[in-house]
Amino acid sequence: MVERIIVALGDRSYPIYIGDGMLGKLPEIISANGVSGRLMVISNELVARLHAAKFTDSLRAAGFQPELIVIPDGEPYKSLATAGNLYERLAQLHAERGTPIVALGGGVIGDLAGFVAATYQRGVPFIQIPTTLLAQADSSIGGKVAVNVGQLKNMAGAFYQPKMVVSDTGVLKTLPLAELQNGLAEVIKCAIIRDIRLFDYLEKNTSSLLSGETEALTYIVSHSAEVKARIVEQDEVDANLRQILNFGHTLGHAVEYATDFGVKHGTAVALGMAAASRIANRLGLLNETDLNRIIGVIAAAGLPVSMPEKRPEALMQGMLHDKKIADGKLKFILPTGIGSITIRDDIDPKLAVEALSG
Repeated sequence: MVERIIVALGDRSYPIYIGDGMLGKLPEIISANGVSGRLMVISNELVARLHAAKFTDSLRAAGFQPELIVIPDGEPYKSLATAGNLYERLAQLHAERGTPIVALGGGVIGDLAGFVAATYQRGVPFIQIPTTLLAQADSSIGGKVAVNVGQLKNMAGAFYQPKMVVSDTGVLKTLPLAELQNGLAEVIKCAIIRDIRLFDYLEKNTSSLLSGETEALTYIVSHSAEVKARIVEQDEVDANLRQILNFGHTLGHAVEYATDFGVKHGTAVALGMAAASRIANRLGLLNETDLNRIIGVIAAAGLPVSMPEKRPEALMQGMLHDKKIADGKLKFILPTGIGSITIRDDIDPKLAVEALSG
């Protein structure tokens, strides 16, 4: 069964296709959305080894002309330097303004390839083919594309919507446990901010998800995508409502900064969500029962809920570079219950750092 979700943004609207075996249907889906001819496929070494041959062979058999560009794997390569190398490679391949760029990979590839698509020749068509749970549930949707600048997360970027997102939940079977856990953090985020049914499902089905059961993974990817699509429709450029999608990210990005990206994104977000929930509880915004449920579902996913070695100075420095700062005030997204959220700009950053330890 194929789920089809539309992100309704006027002339920038696009479909999200979700289901097991979607890579096999890819030529048909791409053709149905008006794409033909040459494609510039950007992937990393690991994903290319697992999926690129089948992916490009099926495209060629359907009359497409894919060019595969492979970069090294890892967050350090989500950089301006890598983007520069990709511009040169695209020029060498004579990619034109109408030549689509396809991101085949996880969040790093999606962000990087999207940034290149948004800026190469002032913008070329962009297609997302996410291959990790984190990317399928979150980062491939909504048009945020970016690269890191030094230790500063996503500091150079743009809003640039894809033409389509195609999520094959069957490929998630190839992920190691740590990558499933990494993606579950973003799913938990979506459940806490907007979908109590998804939260209930996570509480009851964690073992099925961690064992890679495709039906369970398809359910959570579809529900997370629905949450994000509806929020993006109301606030495409992160002016107000969309900021609730940053639940767990204010401290999460600070953790990544403080550890020089030694902590995976999902792990950092899990720490940030746990800390934000404790802050909300201490302020009287979140009751003890819901706090315990939030901490419980994060822990059941195998994600950390506290960070004993806080490195306070580095964390504070990381928060100072947060992109949500307005008029010198740092915004914290705090839960007021399962499925509801508030945004506050009066939280002492020192309190936030302390909340990381439990």
